[in-house]
Order: sequence, then C-alpha cells, then structure tokens
Amino acid sequence: MLNLNVNDILETIHMISDEHLDIRTITMGISLLDCCRGDINASAELVYDKITKKAQHLVKTGEQIESELGIPIINKRISVTPIAMLCAASGGDPVVYAKALQRAAESTGVNFIGGYSALVHKGFSAGDEALIRSIPEALSVTDNLCSSVNIGSTKAGLNMDAVRLMGQVVKETAQRTADRNCIGAAKLVVFCNAPEDNPFMAGAFHGVGEPDCVINVGVSGPGVVRAALAKAPDADIAQVADIVKKTAFKITRMGQLVANRAAKRLGAPFGIVDLSLAPTPAQGDSVAHILEEMGLEQCGCPGTTACLALLNDAVKKGGVMASSHIGGLSGAFIPVTEDAGMIDAARAGTLSIEKLEAMTAVCSVGLDMIVVPGDITPETISAIIADEAAIGMINTKTTAVRLIPAIGKQIGDELDFGGLLGSGPVMKVSEKSPLKFISRGGRLPAPIQSLKN
Repeated sequence: MLNLNVNDILETIHMISDEHLDIRTITMGISLLDCCRGDINASAELVYDKITKKAQHLVKTGEQIESELGIPIINKRISVTPIAMLCAASGGDPVVYAKALQRAAESTGVNFIGGYSALVHKGFSAGDEALIRSIPEALSVTDNLCSSVNIGSTKAGLNMDAVRLMGQVVKETAQRTADRNCIGAAKLVVFCNAPEDNPFMAGAFHGVGEPDCVINVGVSGPGVVRAALAKAPDADIAQVADIVKKTAFKITRMGQLVANRAAKRLGAPFGIVDLSLAPTPAQGDSVAHILEEMGLEQCGCPGTTACLALLNDAVKKGGVMASSHIGGLSGAFIPVTEDAGMIDAARAGTLSIEKLEAMTAVCSVGLDMIVVPGDITPETISAIIADEAAIGMINTKTTAVRLIPAIGKQIGDELDFGGLLGSGPVMKVSEKSPLKFISRGGRLPAPIQSLKN
C-alpha cells in the first residue's frame, strides 16, 4: 500500500500555488538522419513527416499529465538533429528546412522547435557555413524555430573563423527582425561545449549520439529555493547549502516522475532530467532573488559570484540523487531579461556585463538574454562570444552567449519581448574595438587540460 505523507502533499501544493514550482519543459528529441536525401525538397518533406508522426501526441500527453498530477508543465518542445548535417547531403537553400520545421511546430502545437544548428568547434564541414549564413533569414521567416552554433570545446579549442562569422550573424538577425523587437536574436545562441541532450531553448538540439527519439525534461523552481531560505534567516553558509540541496532534490524528484510518465505514454525512452533553476520575469520566480536571500543587497554587488557558486553546486548535489539520469545544462540560469531580479539589478546599474561574465564561470550556460546597443559592431559581438567561450573551454563547462542588439536603441532604453522572454534595459558595452584580434581568424588552441588520454 502506498504510504502518503499529508505534510509532503501540502508542501508540494504550496510550492506550486505560491512559489512558482513547475516543469519548465518536456522536450522530445528526434533524429533526422534517416531523412537525408540528395534532393532538399524531398528531404524537407521527410523531416516534416517524421516530426509530426513522432510528436503528434506530445502536447496532448503533456496536458494530460499536467491535469492528473496538478503540476504545471509550461512548455512542450521538440529538438532535432543539427540541420547542417542534412544540408551536407542535400545541398540547396537551408531555409527550406527552416520552413519545414516551422510547419512541423505548428502541426504539433509545440511552442519551440530547436536544432537549426551547426557544430563547427574544429572547423566547417559540408553544409555548416551555408546553414550559419542562412540563420538571419531562417529566424526572420519563422516564429517557433530556434538556432544554435557550437564554436568551441575544451578538446578542440575555439574556431575563431566561426566566432567572427557569428558576430555578423547575430547582428544581421537582429536587424532582420528589428520590427519585432529584434526577436530573432533571442532565438539564437552560440555555444562552447554544447550538450547533446539539452531540453531548454534556444540551444536544444538532438545530438548524434542520442537515440532515434527520446524524452528529456527540464525542471524549474527558483521561487521554491528562495522560500526555503527565507525560513532560515540566521542559517550559516553550510546550512544554506544544505537547504538548497534538499530543495533541489524535491524539485528534481518531481521532474523524474513527469519524465517517466511522459516517456512511457509517448513510447520513447527517458533521456535525462535537466535540473536547472530556470527563472521567469514573474515576481517570486527569480535566481537573483535567491542570491539576495543569501544576504546580498542586490544581485551584482560584491559577493554575487560566491553566492552563485554555492547555489549552482548545491543544486547539482541535491538533484543528482533524485534522478537516474541527470543531463543537459543542470545548474542555475542567469538570463537577464527572463529574471525579475536580474532586470531590476541591470536597471539600477548594479549588474554589468563584466560582472555577468564573472558569474558565468560558476553557473550554468553564460551571457544569456542580454540586450546591447543597436549600434554594437559585429566584431564586438564576436569578441564577447570569444571571451565567454574561453571561460567554457578552460573550465571544461558549457558556456553560451545570447545577445540581442536592440536596433535603434541606446543604453538605458528598454526592449520588451513579453512572456517568458521578458524585458530589460540596453546594457553598456565597451566602445574600444577588438577588430584586429577578431580579424586574425584561425583556431585558438585547446588548453592543456584537454590532453587527458
């Protein structure tokens, strides 16, 4: 007989109703390798057919589980094989694939589909450069498509030719969607050490080492962690870490339950739970507010990096015990426009891009959802990408950059996306030029710690 603890049930209800606990996403990963054909139109039709067949019940299944368990499941998403690989076989205009993926997203009802991607950490192979150069158009003619490019890794170093190209692509993507608050750039992320099983957008793609179809789940719960810490205002640092670990265990356990149920019903294997604390612009659902609960006057002040290091480590330690498979990014996200506390700190000037860069050395991902002046140069974007990728490469961790050049706006102006993407101020960027450095090209060598064999 199942032994149910009434207090545990009440605690979970409270977490959901008052502390913004939710499953942030159920993401179905789908391999498209068997859709490769020499004719791009034929290949694109096979892509559409396979996605709509595999994911036809994804949204409905998520809604059923949400209703049965009373746990909000905010997003249902799809990730696919990096489309550059299909371009290598078919040739042609990659935007044909972008439009097929958009149709598939509309047919299945998912909010995002990711995988308009290329992996170029050691150089460009057939299809890679064509796909990358097509990204601005692809993201301007679609609504639900997300794109990512992996430009470096600890093993390979950094592909500086790709870094230079991505600065141009980010700027052009913002320009092409300037009439929509530059939304295209918010759906484009540049990675170092990109994971193959990430369920979160915009960086999700289905890696070549993954099964034909798989279910990955991303949990959330910054509000729950903050509320737990608020109950222990006099705790010492070790006790703070212990509270975070115990809370992360509970959040991840819920994710494991949903993942198992979704995988069984959809007839696909369970992949991983990504236990990242993913914030939203809603009050009470902020990673920045967790750091402030630890004792900071405002996120971004001295001590922020240390608090974030504690949080990220404790989340991993607690969550890893709660699921049979942890993967994806797993830690604490710090997207500026998507986090109410980060938005306030950026507006106040307490949080700068330089401080955010320091924070990314100890958290998940990197410089995420940061609005920069519209007149930023492509080489400055490239240099910011290089800086962040270097942190990931040296520290053997995933880092990423998602910058939004706010075309026509200057420092202090606001850009508002609405929904989960939120809003935020245009942040200051150094006006000194890195043009000569970025123009050198070539490959930045891998660090000595890559020689582990």
